Amino acid sequence: MIGLYRPGDSPLHRMPAGAKLVLLVVAIVAMTVFVRGLPGVGVLVLAIACLFALARISWRVALAQIRPVLWMTLIIGVFQLFTTSPTRAVVVCAVLLASVALAALVTVTTRVTDLLDALTRALGPLRRVGVDPERVGLLLALAIRCVPLLAQIVHDVAEARRARGVSWSATALVTPVLVRALRTADAMGEALAARGVDDD
Repeated sequence: MIGLYRPGDSPLHRMPAGAKLVLLVVAIVAMTVFVRGLPGVGVLVLAIACLFALARISWRVALAQIRPVLWMTLIIGVFQLFTTSPTRAVVVCAVLLASVALAALVTVTTRVTDLLDALTRALGPLRRVGVDPERVGLLLALAIRCVPLLAQIVHDVAEARRARGVSWSATALVTPVLVRALRTADAMGEALAARGVDDD
């Protein structure tokens, strides 16, 4: 989600974050229930293409959102092909990719802060059972922030090893990454404690 947002003034950009999240869930459920054959897949692809066009998101950005799950989708498709039928394999893969594409469309048209605010408001009724929506929102924000941070740590360690001409080793890569990640987590924890986040 970090860095995915593309500023714009399209109808999808102006739609409230909460409404987009609700529609996303409804759309995924509807696809899972109603898309059963190749005609449905065709309608699905056309609808998603129209939504990206409506949001004025380029096809390069759109393809970049689903590229990370293509290998997993291929594996699922092969499994479905051997256990069910070619049509079912296409439908399952299409619904999976469409779900990822729609979720990506929400993230590229919505600021992360707006999404977190919407989720915090949605969790408001759970205060009655002891859930603190603000803490949940903070947890999600930290999780979102830590994903690119961890990726940067891995990249820095790998680059340092390559610069030294050290041969590849999973253990030699994981150990410094783990140490730096724990140090970063400690620093973040101390910063939060200093700001009174853990106060009752």
